[in-house]
Amino acid sequence: MTMLNRVHLNGLRAVETVARLGSLAAAAAELNVSVSAVSQQVKQTEKQLGQTLFERTPGGLVLTEFGVVFTARLSAGFRELAQAVALADEASECTLVVSVAPAFASKWLLPRLSRHFARHPNVLLRIDASGRIADLDHSDIDIGIRMGDGKWPGGRAELLLAQQVFPVCAPSIAARLKSIQDLAQTCAITDERSMISWDSWFEAAGVEPVTFLKGARFTDPMLCLESAIAGHGVMLAWQLLTADALADGRLVAPFGVRAESGLGYWLVTSASKSESRKVRDFKAWIREEIEATMAQFGALDSAA
Repeated sequence: MTMLNRVHLNGLRAVETVARLGSLAAAAAELNVSVSAVSQQVKQTEKQLGQTLFERTPGGLVLTEFGVVFTARLSAGFRELAQAVALADEASECTLVVSVAPAFASKWLLPRLSRHFARHPNVLLRIDASGRIADLDHSDIDIGIRMGDGKWPGGRAELLLAQQVFPVCAPSIAARLKSIQDLAQTCAITDERSMISWDSWFEAAGVEPVTFLKGARFTDPMLCLESAIAGHGVMLAWQLLTADALADGRLVAPFGVRAESGLGYWLVTSASKSESRKVRDFKAWIREEIEATMAQFGALDSAA
């Protein structure tokens, strides 16, 4: 391989292209350079090799005996290189990169991914679990799932689910909550980075806000959720964060009142790029899953 260091790759490309197409002009057109540039690259390559590859004739360049053997090997080598690059393109085409907040990924998306794998077995999913807003125009991220108001510069946002908020707690605590005023005897579990507050929920419930006992405070909604499941107090939560814990009984929504938050989960793609088939398929799949989750919520409401 060290012998390759004495020969420039651009020169080898020029030689292979001239040999394959039969003229300097045709090679220059394919390589998008001038005829003189191709001619100079061919001469420089012959000098580096110490071998004549083409005879200069009135009719143009003609391969020498050595040139025939050399360029045949060269063409085979470039075909292998092209196939190697195609592998990267194929991998990119078959990989869907989804940017999503860790809480959404862990508590709702991950338990359902097996159904996406089953429906689209040729698509490899890579989950970029991050709270940051990715630059969709200058990254490998195909689609983002974000909570907010749907306004992201340079992004095309489609509402996935309007976010409703409501209190949740462990069944043992719910048993002591006969009325909303009983919340005053309960600890509040607080997410210090949350974009939602209790005020909207108390307003939706039609009661004056109560003052909670001081409870645990976290900077991550997943820790708040685990604290609520462990029976440490009451948490103000939303549908997708608590869907599975409510369905299996680890949590209870004690009052059956939900408040609109003004926020939602949004599917965000680049406004300047056309959407690929894999992105469209993912959108269709996740909307079906959201619909199933919300139907589950309806069943819980009916049971309550």
